[in-house]
Amino acid sequence: MFHMGWFVGRGYSVHAWNQPWSGSIGTDYMRPDLYVDLVKAMERACFDYVMIEDGSFVPDAYQGSPEWYLHNAYTVPKHDPMPLVPLLTQGSHHLGIVATMTTGFYPPYLAARLGATLDHLTNGRVGLNLVTAHNDRTAQNFGLERHHEHDLRYEIADEWIEVVGRLWNSWEPGAVVADPETGLYADVRKVHPIDFVGKHFKSRGPLNMPPGPQRRPVICQAGMSPAGREFAARHADTIVAVCRGPEAAKRYRDDVRQRMVKHGRNPDHCKVMFSVSLVLGETMEEAKAKKARADAALARNLDFRLARLSFLSGLDFSRYALDEPLPEVETNASRGQTALMTTGTGKTTLREMLTDPASGGIDFVGTPDSIAAEMGEAAQEMGGDGFMITENVTRRSISEITDGLAPALKRRGLIRDGFSHRLFRDNLLAF
Repeated sequence: MFHMGWFVGRGYSVHAWNQPWSGSIGTDYMRPDLYVDLVKAMERACFDYVMIEDGSFVPDAYQGSPEWYLHNAYTVPKHDPMPLVPLLTQGSHHLGIVATMTTGFYPPYLAARLGATLDHLTNGRVGLNLVTAHNDRTAQNFGLERHHEHDLRYEIADEWIEVVGRLWNSWEPGAVVADPETGLYADVRKVHPIDFVGKHFKSRGPLNMPPGPQRRPVICQAGMSPAGREFAARHADTIVAVCRGPEAAKRYRDDVRQRMVKHGRNPDHCKVMFSVSLVLGETMEEAKAKKARADAALARNLDFRLARLSFLSGLDFSRYALDEPLPEVETNASRGQTALMTTGTGKTTLREMLTDPASGGIDFVGTPDSIAAEMGEAAQEMGGDGFMITENVTRRSISEITDGLAPALKRRGLIRDGFSHRLFRDNLLAF
């Protein structure tokens, strides 16, 4: 049996705008309705969690201008996902709600307070997807000229989570007495300053509120680089990974689990979820035809992947020749994703890389029943803990996956058919 989640890769933003079956997303993306529909369906399907990406800048790497990104509503506009979190719990009772928070630009005290508040508001179902932010433009929005060097960002994040963790623990269990007989609300002997002084942060503490039901919200991480893997191995409860096929997924999971053992952690306490792309049809022929149409559209429109690669790397990929071998690319932005889309394809020229029909994750094409069988086989091969859906969020994709694929997975006993626990972390650790 494996876990299932949905990665909302465009964040609290415009999804599949101007595409078939996207409804009125262009004008009502900022309303919570679509996301509430998503979590209701995911709860019915017995998925584990939804994870919402985020970013705080307007991209302009492609052709040195924000025009393409604004014209196509790619990663902009984008709203803060944190206020959305408690709204989503109104549409679910067990599903974990994970929102993205950057360790680079959230002060630890503010982050600890927000995380604890959301854990209370969600009755112990919040998670935080910790990112180090990858773009100079983001850094410039927060007062820096350039972002910190890639591995230094993870060094800062290590200290950041230490401070945040100490703040969550600055109230001992039982600190809140709330005894009307004695009039005692909180026991001062169980609330402690942390007096933290480190290389990057300084915080007196204590937090001015008790931690939530989980005490420590579920920590999610998605780093692909060696530094990202180390950070995840030390701190994450669940990891979202992008690997090309089950064999690469197995290598990734084995590596992270070995790193966890090195840090004195039980590797079973962190669930590694692998990104999947799905093309579903009522028949195999229909699914293959849908995939062929998507591949043909990709070949006709290289701008999309050029702009996406520019977004991830912070480099203008329109400057490279399409039909010559791509030179070595160095970036201080998203190294893992950039490598996955370039050298990780096994191709030589940029055009070959851009027209590679593979998503970069694990791809499945077929009927609900055939894909369920293939997912079961892939899980066995990679020894993985679960899969993350990465499809655009439309009501059609929601229905196809939660009402089509999920029942087929349940019939095979591959995913849960109910929830055993109240808290998000406990459901993650149930198997």
